[in-house]
Amino acid sequence: MERFYLIVHHVGRLELLVPQGVKLVQLRLKDAPEAEIRRQIARARDHCAVHGAQLVVNDHWQAALDLKCNFVHLGQEDMDLADFVALRRAGVRFGLSTHDEAELDCALSLDPAYVALGPIYETLLKKMKWAPQGLERVRRWKALAGATPLIAIGGMTPERSRGVFAAGADGVAVVTDIQNAPDPEARKREWLQICSP
Repeated sequence: MERFYLIVHHVGRLELLVPQGVKLVQLRLKDAPEAEIRRQIARARDHCAVHGAQLVVNDHWQAALDLKCNFVHLGQEDMDLADFVALRRAGVRFGLSTHDEAELDCALSLDPAYVALGPIYETLLKKMKWAPQGLERVRRWKALAGATPLIAIGGMTPERSRGVFAAGADGVAVVTDIQNAPDPEARKREWLQICSP
């Protein structure tokens, strides 16, 4: 599992950052028409293929199947609707969001490629009904997840990532820290350096 997991909200940002060493990137498209979602997923799929990066499609599992993508990320609400049999049949791996132990148990029963825990810290990305989870929860989740990779998300900065890795996370998902950076490319380089083995 890559330690640095970039999340972007538009294929244009993906096309800017992937060629500079990003190997794991999620395209998270919200509130766009279906045709635009599929256009961006197809463009991202092709761009990632050229640059040897793994594309993860957020939520839109049917579009990912139709467009021959091989990795999706599903939130709890999406898990209820997803056709896991079809995903497995097509060889599509999936990561799953978790926030409490019941969700973690459910996610692990599906044998995901990874589980995500968040928010670890206060996040600016969206209004969350969960309080920040903190590092002790990261330690507990990793103990419960065992060999399943654990991705930490929410309020990630390069400075905070050291503690998150020390607590047992296998990777960190980064959204706002790069999205809002004055120089996203320079910030991404800083992340890649911190996350290198």
